[in-house]
Amino acid sequence: MNFWLVLAVNSVTFGGLLFLLSAGFSLIFGLMRIPNLTHGSLFMLGAYFGATFIIGVFGVQMNFWLAAILATLLVAIIGALIERILLRKLPGDALAQVLVTLGLSFMAADFCLMVWGGDPVNVETPDGLGGFVRVGPAAFPIYRVAIIGIAAVFAVALWMLLDRTRLGAMIRAGVDDPDMARVVGIRVSQLFTLVFALGAGLAGFAGIIGGPILSVYPGLDQDMLPLALVVVILGGTGSLLGSFVGSIIVGFIYNFGQALLPELAYFVLFLPMLLVLIFRPQGLFGRHIA
Repeated sequence: MNFWLVLAVNSVTFGGLLFLLSAGFSLIFGLMRIPNLTHGSLFMLGAYFGATFIIGVFGVQMNFWLAAILATLLVAIIGALIERILLRKLPGDALAQVLVTLGLSFMAADFCLMVWGGDPVNVETPDGLGGFVRVGPAAFPIYRVAIIGIAAVFAVALWMLLDRTRLGAMIRAGVDDPDMARVVGIRVSQLFTLVFALGAGLAGFAGIIGGPILSVYPGLDQDMLPLALVVVILGGTGSLLGSFVGSIIVGFIYNFGQALLPELAYFVLFLPMLLVLIFRPQGLFGRHIA
């Protein structure tokens, strides 16, 4: 019984990380129609930047959460620059966008390998979040439970941003009908940059808070990007609820598949995605993309 409970908690924890990664990806694709294949690289860059700040830069070590904030801001700036300098010049050209973002992901992978080497970088659990919490006979790592709480807080905050603020109304209008949004005076181009930076920052934040669980290593981007793609396809592009539900589903499928059917783990993971593509291409909570 303890095995199943721990596996379930691990699945929800991993789903929380996937939500932070995929929510921005879904909004970027829903608003800008850009298949951003650098998203996994932004996750990895956030992890490496945060780990570097924690270990120490120029002899100055940082608190875990301060390092996470700085890494998030740095990755958000990188995302904004990518959108402003490169992707803005390729409106509506999906093939060019795929090639550019794919090339950037390869460049980011080589950059990380050159700067940090090929050995994994271990990230220590933040102070006060080590150890276990007991619920009856079961014991759960405190940090994993904390990640679930963090993901829930971000889910509520993003929901309030999108549904309860004027900025959220503009983002929703841009997702639903960008041409009409321009007609009514919404500066969609600036909205694009803001959403891209927000998505990149969420990916970077997920990378560093996932560091104590996943560690930081070359190829982390290639491991996480396919999972984010599965989440977006399952949940639907531009849907925050879809990202949340899809992340939890993928977290359970991935962890239980690895534990129970390791030789078929990826078959079990990608089969639901194929079924959704066949029977509901817009995803569980998404809409048809024009």
